[in-house]
Amino acid sequence: MERALLSVGLDIGTSTTQMVLSRLTVENKASAFAVPDLAITDREIIYRSAIHFTPLQSDTVIDADAIQAIVDEEYRKAGIEKSAIETGAVIITGETARKDNAKQVLSALSGYAGEFVVATAGPDLEGILAARGAGCDEYSRAHDTAVLNFDIGGGTANACLFDRGRCVDTGCLNVGGRLIKLDESHRITYVSPVLDGLTTLSVGQTVTEAELQPVADLLTKALEEAAGLRPRTELSQRLTTNRLPAVPADSPVLSFSGGVADMIYTETPPPWDAFGDIGVILGRTIARSPLLQGPHIRPKETIRATVVGAGSHATTLSGSTIAYEGVDFPLKNLPVLSLTAEETAGTPQAVAQTVEKKLRWFWDDGEPSPVVLAFPGQHSPDFQTIERLAEGLLSGLAPLQQAGLPLLVAVTADMAKALGQAMLCRMAQPRHLLCMDGLTMETGMYLDIGSPVGSALPVVVKTLLFDR
Repeated sequence: MERALLSVGLDIGTSTTQMVLSRLTVENKASAFAVPDLAITDREIIYRSAIHFTPLQSDTVIDADAIQAIVDEEYRKAGIEKSAIETGAVIITGETARKDNAKQVLSALSGYAGEFVVATAGPDLEGILAARGAGCDEYSRAHDTAVLNFDIGGGTANACLFDRGRCVDTGCLNVGGRLIKLDESHRITYVSPVLDGLTTLSVGQTVTEAELQPVADLLTKALEEAAGLRPRTELSQRLTTNRLPAVPADSPVLSFSGGVADMIYTETPPPWDAFGDIGVILGRTIARSPLLQGPHIRPKETIRATVVGAGSHATTLSGSTIAYEGVDFPLKNLPVLSLTAEETAGTPQAVAQTVEKKLRWFWDDGEPSPVVLAFPGQHSPDFQTIERLAEGLLSGLAPLQQAGLPLLVAVTADMAKALGQAMLCRMAQPRHLLCMDGLTMETGMYLDIGSPVGSALPVVVKTLLFDR
C-alpha cells in the first residue's frame, strides 16, 4: 500500500540558508502479518527556496527571528501550511552550528515540520552529508572507485573520501569564499583570523581583484595539497582545522560542492565582487588549477547539495534479546554510525581504533555526542568472539562513557543480549548501556527509541534524503 507525504529540508549554514520541499511516495513492502518494512519508492522536489544569506546578530549569535521570518516567507511562497508537513530535517552546519544560540534556533524551528530529524553537524558530518548530497557515494559505488569531495562554503572546505560507496575518511580546511569580506566600494570589512601571517590585507583597506588574487592562489594550493596533487607543506597543515583525509596513492576522482563550487563549474561567472567576498575569485582560480585537470566529476547539485528532507519513518521493533542498564527512555534524533563486518572482525585494538576515529565524525564542536553504533554481527558467535568484540567496542566508545553518555549498540544478528552482558561486566559504575539487535542500519539514518514494550524496543527509523 502506497501513500504520499510532504517532507521539508532546512539547511542553515555559515553563509547561506535554504529550504526544499519534496513529495515522497512511501510503500509498505511487508506482508499484512509482518513488521512494517517501509521504503521510499519515489521522491519529487516540489519547491526550492531562494538561497538566503544566513542572518547573524553578531559574530556569535544567529538571528533566530530572521531565520524564522525566512522560513515563514518560503512556506507562504510555496503555498504550504505548516500542518501539512509530516517529515523533514533541520540541519545546522559549519560555523553556524557552533554559534551561541544554535540549539535555540533548532528549537524555534522545530514547529515547522512534523516528526523529523534535528541535528547540528560539525565539519566531519557536514562533509559526509554534502558528499552524499552531491552523489559521491553512488558514483564511487557505481564506478568502483574513490571520490574525494570538497564542500567549499564561506568559512571552510569539508573534505570527504568515499571508496566504492562507503565513507572512509574526512577532513577540513579553513578555505572558503568569505574569509575576506568587502563592502560596495571594495573596502575590506572582515579578514578571518586564519589568514594571519598569510596576507598583509587588513580591514579598512580598499582593494582590487589583483590584490585579492594571491589569497585565492594560496587557498587553492592548500586544496591541491589536501587532494594529493602536490606534497603537503606547512600551508595545508596551517589551514587544517582538525586533520586532512588520507588520500590513496592513485589519485581519487575529485568533486566540488558548496557555494564556491557554483563559481568553479559555471562557464559565465559573475563579476569578481558580486557577493562582497572572495568566493568568485577563489572558484575561478580552482577552475583553472590542477584540481580540474585530472579525473573529476561535476555533481548534479553544488550549492544545493544538501538534505531535502527525511523519510522512511519505519516504526519497527528491535529483537527480543536486548540488554540495557541506566538508559533514560525515550531517546530521540540519534545518528547512526554503521561499521562493516570486516571492521568489527579484527583485534580489540583494531576495532577500538576504527570506532574511536569514526565516532569523531559526529562530535559537536569537539564534544562527544550520543551515537548509535551499528554493525552486522554474527549469528551464534562463540564466547571468544563476544569477549573480543566487547573489549574493542568499550575501548573505542570510551570517550562517550567518560562524558557520561549512554553507549548505544545496534546489531543485525541475534547476539545483543550476550554482547551487552559482556560489555556490562567490563564497565564500571555508573553503567549506561543499550545493546539491541534485529535492526539493519546505515550511516545517515537517525533513530528514535521508545521505552521497552515487553522484551523489545519500539524504534522509529528516519533516513535523510538527498536530491539526485
